[in-house]
Amino acid sequence: MFGKIVPWVSWAARNWSKNQWVAYDPEADKWHSLPKISENISPGQHYGFSCVSVCNKFLVIGGSYAPHDPIFPNQKSFISSDVMQYDPFTKRWSRAASMRTPRSHFACTVVSGKVYVAGGRTSSCARGLADVEVYDIVTDKWEDLPPMPSPQMDCLGLSYQGNFYVLSEQVGLPEQKTSDVFNPSEKTWYTVDDVWPFSRAMHFAVQVMTDDLIYTVLDWGESCIKSRDTEKGEWHHVGLVPPVHLPDHPRPLETFGYGFAALRKQLYVLGGRVLKWEASGEGRFNIVKLNSVKYCDPSVRPLNWRETRPMCAPAFGSILGCATMEEKASS
Repeated sequence: MFGKIVPWVSWAARNWSKNQWVAYDPEADKWHSLPKISENISPGQHYGFSCVSVCNKFLVIGGSYAPHDPIFPNQKSFISSDVMQYDPFTKRWSRAASMRTPRSHFACTVVSGKVYVAGGRTSSCARGLADVEVYDIVTDKWEDLPPMPSPQMDCLGLSYQGNFYVLSEQVGLPEQKTSDVFNPSEKTWYTVDDVWPFSRAMHFAVQVMTDDLIYTVLDWGESCIKSRDTEKGEWHHVGLVPPVHLPDHPRPLETFGYGFAALRKQLYVLGGRVLKWEASGEGRFNIVKLNSVKYCDPSVRPLNWRETRPMCAPAFGSILGCATMEEKASS
């Protein structure tokens, strides 16, 4: 029996009426839609969730469901503890054990084959959560961990050098020069002095590649990619995210709301939106939703961006979630 590795990339576009995920196989250069999640999930617009890949499963965790009932327009969002998992071999969704604490807009990552979540928003706590949990997909159980030093919401989780980093929503601002770090082997938190560049899209803007190389996107002005010196903690300019050229438009346009993913040695930029000026009539901006996918090897300078097959319907526009998986299949 031999094992084969098939890269598998999945992400979702902001298409509230569909709520459907699509997947991409770079080796076959092929897209396909995943089955819809039909297992008694809450209705409404789903946002603030996290998605990760672990042990050949794709997990969609927590988040908020915003009702869109025109009869009752003032309904509050419902914050969920649900965990749904997709098996790419059976091509089916199933329900996994729920988190102990419902949360949205929280830090989430995979460290040593286990899923860690921390902080986030909940309906009962205006300042955010300090609660931390870890999920073992083998036993299908969540376990409470020591709380963070202080509550956080709208935070980002990062697996780096075997530890769980939680970056604040204020990361990159002058007053925020520390990060909370959890050591899984010692089950303790500590605070480190750290400097991160600021980005309005931090939830999708940090990727860790092989050898603990970190890349991030700065989206102020021209979108540019920076890399982190692992030893010194300094950030270096790598190159620009390519602008979009639309037919019959006089200048290139900067993309916003795109996804940012890493697979093996490649960085991917996918989807997003642009503002296109329509000079006819009274003159106004129109939002154009994109389904394009670009990729590059960040170790090769200058960056050589190439386009791959565009995303399949209904994936286009702003990217809500993105995860990569390398399946280990038997043959």
